[in-house]
Amino acid sequence: MKEAATEQLTDLVEIAILDDDADFRSYIEDVLNTEGGYTTYPFAHPDDLFLHNEQSLPDIVLLDMNMGEFRGEKVLEQLFARWPGLCVIIVTGYPSLEDMRATFKMKVFDYLAKPFSLAQLRQTLKNAIEAFGLGKTAQDRLRERLGHRIKVLRVERDWSLKDVAAFTKLSVSQISSIERGAHLPSMESMLAICKAFDRKPSDLLASIDF
Repeated sequence: MKEAATEQLTDLVEIAILDDDADFRSYIEDVLNTEGGYTTYPFAHPDDLFLHNEQSLPDIVLLDMNMGEFRGEKVLEQLFARWPGLCVIIVTGYPSLEDMRATFKMKVFDYLAKPFSLAQLRQTLKNAIEAFGLGKTAQDRLRERLGHRIKVLRVERDWSLKDVAAFTKLSVSQISSIERGAHLPSMESMLAICKAFDRKPSDLLASIDF
């Protein structure tokens, strides 16, 4: 029973902090570790962050835009060039409208101006977690991605839920539940769905990048 309960716990959200201010890195680390639900990785040099990302990509990067010899916008360009879907939140003590416009054009998630309150930090991280679906179990992510992929296949064929139900011999409520990510299909249901869309189960799983 204890093992089954552990599987339902949400994953820790991994946050990398790139800032040349050691006091600030330590402060953010202490705050997030006290909050719980986060694993933090502080870095003072961009190369250390890049190396970490290659080995284990974090969920969120808190990026300081003013780091002396390191230009934040250049670091940002490299991050998005190498990891396009990464969630980046800009942190800076010298905000300007021009900088904000430029960074948002590069698809950063949000912008925090120092000094910011703990409430602002909490809310910004909460928004990022919700927007990117972070902190979920592997089962949650598998259900959602597989359900979304099946829905895309259905929409591409202009099929209704009733059409899929007719081909698979499953109920409309079963198909709807699978597409919403509420339930994983059983082995039999998965095979029926794959047959309806003329897909191999291995191909369907490979297409969701899980």
